[in-house]
Amino acid sequence: MHDVIIVGGGPAGLSAALILGRCRRRVLLIDAERPRNAVTPRMNGYLGHDGTPPGALRDAARAEIARYPTVTVDVGEAVDAERGETGFSVTLADGRREHARRLVLATGLSTALPPIAGFETFWGHGVHHCPYCDGYENRDAPIAVYGPGSRAKGLALELTAWSRDLTLCTDGPAHDLAEEDRARLARQGIRLDERPLEGLEGEGGRLARVRFRDGGDLPCQALFFAPAECAPSDLVRRLGCDLSAKGTVPTRDYEQTNVPGLYVAGDASRRVQFAIVAAAEGAMAAFAINTELLQEDTR
Repeated sequence: MHDVIIVGGGPAGLSAALILGRCRRRVLLIDAERPRNAVTPRMNGYLGHDGTPPGALRDAARAEIARYPTVTVDVGEAVDAERGETGFSVTLADGRREHARRLVLATGLSTALPPIAGFETFWGHGVHHCPYCDGYENRDAPIAVYGPGSRAKGLALELTAWSRDLTLCTDGPAHDLAEEDRARLARQGIRLDERPLEGLEGEGGRLARVRFRDGGDLPCQALFFAPAECAPSDLVRRLGCDLSAKGTVPTRDYEQTNVPGLYVAGDASRRVQFAIVAAAEGAMAAFAINTELLQEDTR
């Protein structure tokens, strides 16, 4: 019986493991090594590590955690989990079952890319979804914003902080854009292109243009899109977590969920999806868990 099992080895899971290791808790960190930001060449906005490759941060964190003998890192995939009378059991893909008094899901979200040629090719290398992560590197450059009118309108307006050379590509007639919305876009100098997309094209491994089905194109350095769906791990649903309309978990103070003893930290929780925020959430969850266990053990 572990004190805590953490599923997910990104900033949230690693941060939780570090704090709990320093509390001398018996911790098992299960990491499938499929991070959401694997395609990203650098991690921006992380204080002290701005521009650091995500893998370098994970390697450094693993090395720090290795100093704590009560923390074990298991490279594997958690495929099932359930809550029982004494805590949680987690089943790994190889059939092993591990047990813990508390469980932290730091599994993040999976982003569904539009089924258009080139999106997957340039994902993380010109195609982005977070202006705070990648807007500065494309400041004052020609940027395309992709998505149905009403959903992408807000993203286009948000991107005016980084560039004024913006085109909103709705991939077909934007019937859901009201005249007031169109006027607001026009006032901000955001062009509206309602032609259906054929795909994305690039040069030297970088995005260079949007190609339309009518044969025309739109040169751009980057394309930002509002994901239609960001799905959490199946474990979130299996354990009975409440879900928001956006597919995230509406966690309470210190990342607690509606399921007693279960915490969700990182992108799948309610806060903004920044790596540095994910690390903070992992630390907060670790603090709350250690406090709970201390109360149990000292009654």
